Amino acid sequence: MAKVKNAKISDLIPDDKNANKGTEYGKHLMDKSFRQFGAGRSILVDKNNKIIAGNKSTEQCAEIGIEDVIIIESDGTKLIAVKRTDIDINTKQGRELCLADNSTGKANLEWDKDMVNALASTFEIDAKDWGIPDFAEKEDEPEPEPIKEISKKLIITCNDHNQLNELFNELQERGFRCELKE
Repeated sequence: MAKVKNAKISDLIPDDKNANKGTEYGKHLMDKSFRQFGAGRSILVDKNNKIIAGNKSTEQCAEIGIEDVIIIESDGTKLIAVKRTDIDINTKQGRELCLADNSTGKANLEWDKDMVNALASTFEIDAKDWGIPDFAEKEDEPEPEPIKEISKKLIITCNDHNQLNELFNELQERGFRCELKE
């Protein structure tokens, strides 16, 4: 029988080697989702309450004032389901939560290349086995040109959140300072 414990988010320990830096757009979507729907899925902690998966979700929940966490102890041999007794999937709220859940995970992933390389080296992990790009430094690659400062504003209106996220990330990677406003 699984053991259930009540705890505080402050009892959890963030992963100091988290390879996901997150994105501003993903943070925005998580904030919107948590405020509109509350928590919908679990996070994963190790035996010492250090967060394995869900660092960004935990940060966002704490930021909006969610303080409590229910810890279900498991040895990994059973799937743990979180049951929301207030939501029916065949309602607007249920279907929108499905979309929000899938979208926020994708939108809030930005690999910390240095951390991925460090973890792969330290623990002999082939990150490509998990679909993570090869971030190994290439010796013959030239240094990128310095990014020129731009003092103009560009306003983009988009109804496709995935397309907006891709554009937002691409602009940030190119050195543009970007903000999301709703």
